[in-house]
Amino acid sequence: MAAGSLSEKDGEPSALPVSSHGGSTEGDTTIAHHDKNKTEPIALEKADTQVVPAKKSLDDDPYKHLPEREAKILKEQVLTPDVKVGVATLYRYATRNDLLIIAVSAICAIAAGAALPLMTVIFGNLQGTFQDYFGGVTSYDDFTGELARLVLYFVYLAIGEFVTMYIATVGFIYSGEHISGKIREHYLESCMKQNIGFFDKLGAGEVTTRITADTNLIQEGISEKVSLTLQSLATFFAAFVIGFVSFWKLTLILLSTVVALTLVMGGGSQFIIKFSKDNIAAYAEGGSVADEVISSVRNAIAFGTQDRLARQYDVHLTRAEYFGFRLKGSLGVMVAGMMTVLYLNYGLAFWQGSRFLLSGDTELRKILTVMMSVMIGAFNLGNIAPNLQAFATALGAAAKIYNTIDRQSPIDSSSDEGGKLETVSGTIRLENIKHIYPSRPDVTVMEDVSLVIPAGTVTALVGASGSGKSTIVGLVERFYTPIEGKVYLDDVDISTLNVRWLRQQIALVSQEPTLFACTIYDNIRHGLIGTKWESEPEEQQRERIFDAARKANAHDFITSLPEGYETNVGERGFLLSGGQKQRIAIARAIVSDPKILLLDEATSALDTKSEGVVQAALEVAAEGRTTITIAHRLSTIRDAHNIVVMAQGRIVEQGTHDELLEKRGAYYKLVTAQAIAAVNEMTAEEEAALDQEEEAALIRKATRNSQKEGPAGYVEDPEDNIAQKLDRSKSQQSVSSVAIAARSKEEKKEYGLWTLIKLIASFNKKEWHMMLIGIFFSAICGAGNPTQAVFFAKLISSLSRPIVNDEIRESIKSDASFWCLMYLMLALVQCLAFSIQGWLFAKCSERLIHRVRDMAFRSFLRQDVEFFDRDENSAGALTSFLSTETTHVAGLSGVTLGTIIMVLTTLIAACTVALALGWKLALVCIATIPILIGCGFFRFWMIAHYQRRAKSAYAGSASYASEAITAMRTVASLTREQDVLQHYKDSLAKQQHASLISVLKSSLLFAASNSLMFLAFALGFWYGGTLIAKYEYDMFTFFIVFSSVIFGAQSAGSVFSFAPDMGKATEAARDLKELFDRKPTVDTWSNEGDSVKQVDGTIEFRDVHFRYPTRPEQPVLRGLNLSIQPGQYVALVGASGCGKSTTIALLERFYNPLSGGIFVDGREISSLNVNEYRSFIALVSQEPTLYQGTVRENIILGANSDVTDEQIKFACQEANIYDFIMSLPDGMNTVVGSKGALLSGGQKQRIAIARALIRDPKILLLDEATSALDSESEHVVQAALDKAAKGRTTIAVAHRLSTIQKADIIYVFDQGRIVEQGTHSELMKKNGRYAELVNLQSLEKH
Repeated sequence: MAAGSLSEKDGEPSALPVSSHGGSTEGDTTIAHHDKNKTEPIALEKADTQVVPAKKSLDDDPYKHLPEREAKILKEQVLTPDVKVGVATLYRYATRNDLLIIAVSAICAIAAGAALPLMTVIFGNLQGTFQDYFGGVTSYDDFTGELARLVLYFVYLAIGEFVTMYIATVGFIYSGEHISGKIREHYLESCMKQNIGFFDKLGAGEVTTRITADTNLIQEGISEKVSLTLQSLATFFAAFVIGFVSFWKLTLILLSTVVALTLVMGGGSQFIIKFSKDNIAAYAEGGSVADEVISSVRNAIAFGTQDRLARQYDVHLTRAEYFGFRLKGSLGVMVAGMMTVLYLNYGLAFWQGSRFLLSGDTELRKILTVMMSVMIGAFNLGNIAPNLQAFATALGAAAKIYNTIDRQSPIDSSSDEGGKLETVSGTIRLENIKHIYPSRPDVTVMEDVSLVIPAGTVTALVGASGSGKSTIVGLVERFYTPIEGKVYLDDVDISTLNVRWLRQQIALVSQEPTLFACTIYDNIRHGLIGTKWESEPEEQQRERIFDAARKANAHDFITSLPEGYETNVGERGFLLSGGQKQRIAIARAIVSDPKILLLDEATSALDTKSEGVVQAALEVAAEGRTTITIAHRLSTIRDAHNIVVMAQGRIVEQGTHDELLEKRGAYYKLVTAQAIAAVNEMTAEEEAALDQEEEAALIRKATRNSQKEGPAGYVEDPEDNIAQKLDRSKSQQSVSSVAIAARSKEEKKEYGLWTLIKLIASFNKKEWHMMLIGIFFSAICGAGNPTQAVFFAKLISSLSRPIVNDEIRESIKSDASFWCLMYLMLALVQCLAFSIQGWLFAKCSERLIHRVRDMAFRSFLRQDVEFFDRDENSAGALTSFLSTETTHVAGLSGVTLGTIIMVLTTLIAACTVALALGWKLALVCIATIPILIGCGFFRFWMIAHYQRRAKSAYAGSASYASEAITAMRTVASLTREQDVLQHYKDSLAKQQHASLISVLKSSLLFAASNSLMFLAFALGFWYGGTLIAKYEYDMFTFFIVFSSVIFGAQSAGSVFSFAPDMGKATEAARDLKELFDRKPTVDTWSNEGDSVKQVDGTIEFRDVHFRYPTRPEQPVLRGLNLSIQPGQYVALVGASGCGKSTTIALLERFYNPLSGGIFVDGREISSLNVNEYRSFIALVSQEPTLYQGTVRENIILGANSDVTDEQIKFACQEANIYDFIMSLPDGMNTVVGSKGALLSGGQKQRIAIARALIRDPKILLLDEATSALDSESEHVVQAALDKAAKGRTTIAVAHRLSTIQKADIIYVFDQGRIVEQGTHSELMKKNGRYAELVNLQSLEKH
């Protein structure tokens, strides 16, 4: 339907609302032919209107142009109030029990946090006990008694820590899940109440992300993160309390450590956040380039521009690498800063402490206690920052969700307000209706429509698409509120009736039947919801359901399914054809015996075979009810009591079939056209015979050896005989199975870890010297800990000497100064080593990611079209693979290697030092290393694990919710809201139960990892103390062995947690390896095939059979024969799905045919070099693809070699676009937005034509090049195409037949073969299939 045609006839083009892609080049160049000077300013203004609105729509009120009252009605259908969310709101749905659990858990978390610094007191006291023993203050028995007492404290601490940690973690996770589950329920409940306009504005996708992603964010913010934060805070405060109580002067001095750490972390994270933003932004641009290219990959393949596009993508990768390097580099420097502060803190504490010690202010054990507790406290402060982030995100997510929960729906299906009629006869009356959809406020869909639909009659609505037919259905169902006028049911205004009751009186069958993922029986039963039969006994319900299925002509095919009515539609839905799904939907609609039946193009999506069956079912269904039916095919409505013809939101004429024919108006034209068409339809029998013939022929071709062909005669709707459909592949190999079995399924390959490591290493080959230096410095970083242990032991042993005279005092002073300076030196060395290795590995890993992304993107572009047809390879999936999987790979790169080297150095050095100095204690301590490393690792790993679990646990219920929301209209019309909610609640409860059990188990590990280290301490001190008691060891030996092994192992464990996830890395590397190894059937990287120097343009299809690899059960071409002479202009026409576009795709060699051959100049195209062959072809497709960049860049993408400005100008003139481009302010350098968003459809299409012409192709393929345009732009583009076709072999696929009347020969397709051919006038004389198509179309332009 041409958007402007009617209003021009009415002579009031000004009244026409500007359509959404308004102000396109309405005829700018058609005028241009007559008088070039005049049009320049017009074209410019029009181009201008095209570019501005994009910016405006964000801040302006879209309803500004409407009168106050109308704007108010529309606004209340879409606007959502903003809710202020505080911490209390997050816990709005917490029950008394939840709050109790939270309180207990919080107390436990605080206790667990405070227990950590208590260890320092025991540590200090133990040192004091040793010192007393060596100083001869205590006897052997006293010493062993005291030792046992203090060691037992460690054991008690371990037990206390374990219990409190366990309760805190489980409690918070449980309450978090419970509360977020409640939020999920309320959110879905609220969504179910909302009016349909709300979803038009939001889109089902957004609702789905909220119910999955946003609720997960809330759950993260109120679960284990809370307990971790409370713990860290408690640790921090407890540590300083202990410090100040032990010795306040030193604690005050050491507070500087906290300041230093805060500065390092604060400063570091500032940079990290800044660079991370830049990095994400730079990559986002790259990602959108990738998305543009992949979503229009056929274009890139056809024009052979893969390499140029990959280079364009690489530009963004280079920028992302720059920021990524800075990001990871600053992270490395921040870690270095933290290490430095750590060692400086030791130095300062000992130096200042030795001063206090010598002046007699304090004793050594208190210095140790203070020093260690300050360290623990300071580092725990650092754990809080990342959690605060999670709380902030949770609040942000909650705001969005609570906005919807608190929204009052203007048409609320869950409320009990509104009247209900005692009896319903079913008369519907529309009075002066004016309607605008809230999501498209600039288009008036209905204008002053009044219509009476008497009870028990059938009223049919006909008209072009967009004329307002479906809107009537939406208003009767009360999905929307009209802006003016009222809808009456039995003379009662429906806005005063109860919404749910009203919808229960009405049954709706829409164009795309939506079935839910449950059994067929349950799907039909959904129709009974809310009616008086809902609570009937099972037996009667079953009878009623079977009866409805019989009426809908569905009972027979359902019973022939292996599982009958119990067949699950979700899993086996693919076994049902469109017609079968539609019949189930009809059964669902009539099972409740509704008074009013709405059929919204119920048969338009079906093929001829199913349509007859479904139509019969509908006629049975409509008897004795008020029926409103919307039809495309007029033959289906000739018996209607009243036929209403609509155009542009108004009623043009109405009456019975015969009355309207006498008027000879719009309806008459429609009917005559469609009548001719019906003559040449293939009957179902003919088609079945053809199917069989084709299958037999193909099988002979495919198998080549005589295999017995079983009988396969069937006449009834062959779709229905499913049992046979399932068996057939056994009894007689269907063609698809034979031909496609030959193309074996790609199986997942298994790769060894070594192969993957080699693959990843190969990307970093150039940086090997950087890697070596990095590894060297990693080793130095690792050696820091054991070295520190030596200093620590030296200081303790020298400071614990009894001060007898001044000589000793001096030597203690000089010893302390020396070792404290050594700490300073160590701090500087570590600072340097950590910075250098962090910086180097950052460089390597960013280079790696850059190269992997580039390579992956190029590998995607290498694949053939078949690869992109698969569901799992949608543009979104591939783009996200490029952004996420590639970054995971870094987990197997240099950084991980550096980490491993660091850990190994620490452990080896620590064990060596310990064994050399005191092998007995060393062996005992070394025995605890696995436990300590495990603790360090699991502490962090479990936290990550909780997050992963929370995400995956709710995937099932989320997909259920999103299924319901996507099918919101169906849910609303069936009043299934309560049912959906109940289902969702049950599945949530199941998941909560399952996850509670898993949390109870996994929290044991988490609590253990936090408490076992106390036991290791206890063991070390107890055994060491025993050795000291026997005078086997002195203080120095004990402390060096103990601290090097135990602290070494602890630090090694926590370093592990910084290592990126290696599991993800191997997964990602495996996917990449598979991608790099995948060799497509049509490979653009290969140099195989004969070279093509020139092409004349003779094209021949010989008996070509083809099925799309992703839908092997559906034949597309069935023995196509075509021949085209050089220079001919050939048009392919036919109904949609008959194989026209497939012909073009095969010519471009996007696919290879199953059998038969395609010849160009007598050579089979699969034998030619694919790149050279494609360079002689140009494709202009239905949706013109423009990439980000200037007009000029977009045009030269088509060129095979470098082009001059003259050539560009010539191509643009040929494409009728040169004048328009020149009229833009920047001319050729005008920037086209993403996917060409700043140009109208016609302008984009002409630029695409210029791009096709610049390569001067010998064969020009036009795939519905004008179908997406309005009639004005179409003339302009058509003129350009006619010009372009001169002197070339041109093949055009056309929907609008007016565009191809001049073709040299027209081929008419039907179901994959050619049924007619000839010129326009020859075919019109035949009065066959082509004539039918022509008449049909002249109608839409009435």
